[in-house]
Amino acid sequence: MGYMDEFNFWLSDAYFDEDTKKELEAIKGDEKEIEDRFYKELEFGTGGLRGVIGAGTNRMNIYTVRKATQGLANYILKQGGKEKGVAIAYDSRRKSPEFADEAALCLAANGIKAYVFDALRPTPELSFALRTLGCISGIVITASHNPPEYNGYKAYWEDGAQVTAPKDKEIITEVKNVTDYHEVKTMSKEDAVAAGLYQVIGAEIDDAYMAELKKQIIHPEIIKEMADDMKIVYSPFNGTGNVPVRRILSELGFKHVFVVPEQEMPDPDFTTLDYPNPEDPKAFTLALKLAKEKNADIVLATDPDADRLGIYALDTKSGEYVPFTGNMSGMLIAEYILRERTAGGIMPENPALVTTIVTTNMAKAICDDYHVKCIEVLTGFKYIGEQIKWFEQSGSNHYVFGLEESYGCLAGTHARDKDAVVAVMCLCEMAAWCKKNGKTVWDQMLELYEKYGYFKETQYAITLKGIEGSKQIAEIMDKLRSNPPKEFGELKVVEVRDYDSGKVVNLETGAESETGLPKSNVLYFDLTNDSWCCARPSGTEPKLKFYMGVKGTSLEDAQDKVEKLTEALKAHI
Repeated sequence: MGYMDEFNFWLSDAYFDEDTKKELEAIKGDEKEIEDRFYKELEFGTGGLRGVIGAGTNRMNIYTVRKATQGLANYILKQGGKEKGVAIAYDSRRKSPEFADEAALCLAANGIKAYVFDALRPTPELSFALRTLGCISGIVITASHNPPEYNGYKAYWEDGAQVTAPKDKEIITEVKNVTDYHEVKTMSKEDAVAAGLYQVIGAEIDDAYMAELKKQIIHPEIIKEMADDMKIVYSPFNGTGNVPVRRILSELGFKHVFVVPEQEMPDPDFTTLDYPNPEDPKAFTLALKLAKEKNADIVLATDPDADRLGIYALDTKSGEYVPFTGNMSGMLIAEYILRERTAGGIMPENPALVTTIVTTNMAKAICDDYHVKCIEVLTGFKYIGEQIKWFEQSGSNHYVFGLEESYGCLAGTHARDKDAVVAVMCLCEMAAWCKKNGKTVWDQMLELYEKYGYFKETQYAITLKGIEGSKQIAEIMDKLRSNPPKEFGELKVVEVRDYDSGKVVNLETGAESETGLPKSNVLYFDLTNDSWCCARPSGTEPKLKFYMGVKGTSLEDAQDKVEKLTEALKAHI
């Protein structure tokens, strides 16, 4: 069917409710809007669904959620996982509780038990819950840090990580095979509860989750000693982090935690935030105002589903608060864990830190210093979670930390996704250690730069929406792939890694080798002078992302180098 046929089907078929039909009646005559809503199915990708909320095949609504869940249910049944059940969590966005229930009732109608949280919970706690309950799969209803008009659906497998190959493609196939909305099963909530196929979960999982987080604390005595002197400002960005973050900090003994009042409670409109993203400096406006009033040591914010952490720290010399990238905060936590575990004789045998190909190269330098194996994986925390599973299966290594540049990290193996709650906890312990040693978190960052090199990373993204945008993104990637640049300004390209073909080509020698990682539409350019550039279409937004990194001799030198590399990149596209 063409998009107009789909539109008319949704308008006329008895399967769709009256509210949906009213919404569609209101756009009659607006062909461009109709086309955008119906020209394709909202794609169930390797991370699940994400899209604008509304009526239509290319939107997030109860029908697209049910359809995706029917595909997942069909896969679970084929895998013989019916008896294990599925855990479901949701965030503070519009329609999140409704979408969670629709998913649960579709599963129940297929004879699969759903364990649904009694209220909003962080994404990492879903990962923990499905492992604790022994579920075959998990679902989180969230659009992470996207604008308020979005929602999403992330699928997890029994190890607690988002689904990886080959299961991701197999589930996608099952979802695509559900072509008739009338085939999608559902049932009433009352019937599902009566049949024991809908179970509410809550405090018992929260308590177990908190207990696991506390196992990652290395020096509880330092926290107790410095808790009275530490001042922390925190914002949950109107999302899921408020309750667990405040609880863990309180139970550890931190006494002065000030929460941004305007961003404390759930708000699906994110009224005080243009973009609820800890990468966006504007999102910290209210938190920084509060920090100055309270003279806080550190300023923390978690995104709406509490899997990513952003921080600012006070520079006592300037009196200003300095922003930290995800690479910077990740390195502070990683170096603290590696140093203190090594010094205390509590580092496991064959320790490994897992990072992604677009994360700072400082990770390698720190790992070398502490004799920890550094393993690189593709972008996406599910690949870090997958490494933990392989370590457990093979006994080859012991996981000590994992991070990606996009403000996500994980200490411990209680979850298999990035966890901003444990990140807050670890960062606050590290900040307490700094305070005890007479320095700020920013002082500590400068010490790492002096010791390992002034690594600096940046991103450049092009937003190209709609059908034409998708074509343009594909064309730019094709051009870079078929005719790769020989240099970026003064920096020569030494090696090109094409993760789509799996080939690595050394431009100096012509030698070819394998990437050793799964196939992915990513191009990576190794450059001279410890620099690099990587191109990757976003899996969740209509963007083409470019990641870049340099190594300087000072903050100013690194900034100058990264600016020149960015300008050189722009000249190529």
